[in-house]
Amino acid sequence: MGFSDIRGEYDIVVAGGGITGAGVFHEAVRQGFKTLLVEARDFAWGTSSRSSKMVHGGLRYLKQGKFFMTGAAVKEREYLLRQYPGLVTPIKFIMPLFDHYGPSRLSMKAGLSIYSFLAGEKQHQGFKKKEALEKIPGIREETLLSAVGFKDAQVDDARLVLRLIHDACRNGGKALNYTKVTGVERDKKGWVAAVLVRGEATGTGREIKSPVLINATGAFAEILHPSPMKGFHIRPLRGSHLFFSSARIPLTRVISFIHPADLRPVFLFPWEGVMVLGTTDVDHDADLTSEPGISKEEADYLMEGVTHVLPGMNLSLSRCISSMAGVRPVLSRKKTAASKESREHVVWQDKGLVTVTGGKLTTFRLLARDALKAAKPFLPVRAPGPVSPAKSLPLDLYSSLRVSGRTVERIIGRYGPKAGSGILGQDETLLTPVGNTPVIWAEIRHAAKHENIHHLSDLMLRRVRIGLLLPEGGVHLLDRVESICRPFLPWDKERWEKEKKEYANLWQTCYSPPEPLKEP
Repeated sequence: MGFSDIRGEYDIVVAGGGITGAGVFHEAVRQGFKTLLVEARDFAWGTSSRSSKMVHGGLRYLKQGKFFMTGAAVKEREYLLRQYPGLVTPIKFIMPLFDHYGPSRLSMKAGLSIYSFLAGEKQHQGFKKKEALEKIPGIREETLLSAVGFKDAQVDDARLVLRLIHDACRNGGKALNYTKVTGVERDKKGWVAAVLVRGEATGTGREIKSPVLINATGAFAEILHPSPMKGFHIRPLRGSHLFFSSARIPLTRVISFIHPADLRPVFLFPWEGVMVLGTTDVDHDADLTSEPGISKEEADYLMEGVTHVLPGMNLSLSRCISSMAGVRPVLSRKKTAASKESREHVVWQDKGLVTVTGGKLTTFRLLARDALKAAKPFLPVRAPGPVSPAKSLPLDLYSSLRVSGRTVERIIGRYGPKAGSGILGQDETLLTPVGNTPVIWAEIRHAAKHENIHHLSDLMLRRVRIGLLLPEGGVHLLDRVESICRPFLPWDKERWEKEKKEYANLWQTCYSPPEPLKEP
């Protein structure tokens, strides 16, 4: 669907193509509403492609006494594990405990017991010091007491956003990236009557008749709808990560540890064939319309923590292959320590303009339902539409292919019904991995043909994640990427060269390691 295809009226227009907007879009279509989603940049361009990739119950919120928030997140985690196997996957955590700082064994045991109770099953275990030394490579032995392990889950965050959008479009919804909401028209009573949008490619505007605009634009939310609560505003907080090759240190679980400088939780975890170290929590004062990047101070902070707790792992910035920074839309009444700000969401309603912001990736369905509940007085009565469930394809259907069962499960999780002929049914030369990543070349072809690619960065950083997984963002592969995508993207040679140059510059500015990559 292109900008010129927008026709007629919609029950709901959703502004914002991150996890919150995608969740609202998916739920609105499920409830039978004629819904259009528009995103000013690319789908998942903001926080929703730059998260810590965790679908977690929020163990840290127990310390703040937020039992309801933790319980709801645990239930949502279990739902997502059941609904999207291969995309949302279980992962084990282990957390070392020391006798000179951080939580005590007693407090962790109490917290994890509540965590397991909320999940309805025991999801934690304890490890003695000897076991901790065996399970955590490179751990500081001095003052180590023991460790605790617990269950959570992880996800390819951008692909979850795209899966929600594609499933909703398959059931009648319409979605456009690079289409910005520029204004709202109201009737004589002040109710929303129409939404004004503009397409980036054409630069032309259009009026869309709709009684409801749901503002799910994250850190940009107050541009469309200023906070109605005095002194209560969005506080943009940056969370940054470093990516390392896992070739020498293959991890099978998340190592969660307490940073000695400020007692914040930090993680080192395996994801998509690399190791990820994160995250930070600092005020982001830069222009929100520019892509964020990690600061040298944040990188030093992360390395200080990991080298203190895991000195034997020999991680150094010289082994870092890429970085990533995202901006969280946190609601704040007054500036406290960034890591102590609430991650709860809010919903504001103004005669058909509904703003939903805050919250966390794991609970996106709860945000969506609250937003639609606030919009209900302005919506027509609709019966739920004939939603076609996204049925999982049988794994053995592709047993004859020269790909692993794990790859098949991964592709099915990310693409749902499109995994078959769209990806796994391609020529077997395209079923080989891209470099040393779990991505296969058929995914690149599929994205170019079906997934609204406007810029090369859309493909390399969000449709597939090789911009994060390969040194130099995979620029050495761009000629082959071009040969595969050229039949499906309407770009001439000049445009291809421009896109390659812009992608390389963007990667170097916002995704490169804080120091040049060099051999240790």
